[in-house]
Amino acid sequence: MEDNQIGLMDETAELSEDLMELVGAVIRTAMVHEELGTNAEVSITFVGDEHIQQLNRDYRGKDQPTDVLSFALDEGDEATVIKGDFPQLLGDIIISVPRAVEQAKEYGHDINRELCFLAVHGFLHLIGYDHNTEEEEKAMFSKQEEILQAHGIKK
Repeated sequence: MEDNQIGLMDETAELSEDLMELVGAVIRTAMVHEELGTNAEVSITFVGDEHIQQLNRDYRGKDQPTDVLSFALDEGDEATVIKGDFPQLLGDIIISVPRAVEQAKEYGHDINRELCFLAVHGFLHLIGYDHNTEEEEKAMFSKQEEILQAHGIKK
């Protein structure tokens, strides 16, 4: 049986190893919470605003920086997640460190919570959650808080 794999890369060279490990641990908690089994893979890259703006422009047609982008490997009308011991290559999460720093200040919490929140948000997109309607948004944001609290990260 394999262990879940979470690749972490900090292109900004601004994050501590401990903070990156915390984000990885929160995603492992999310994987358990969502019952993905023990052989799922996701990569998380921390970038600057210029890089995330380029990705946002190229893939979403929005020429502005954003806080988090998710690129699911299984993108269709409905993402399919196979539960069990099959390899599950979920996709990539890209997080803007400058946006996270700004939003942490704006929301009155620390960078640790904001990066974990953004990572969980991106993760939920990878496994099929969305927030296009008020109902979807309520369900997704509720799920985010459940996962963060399950890991001991409070508001």
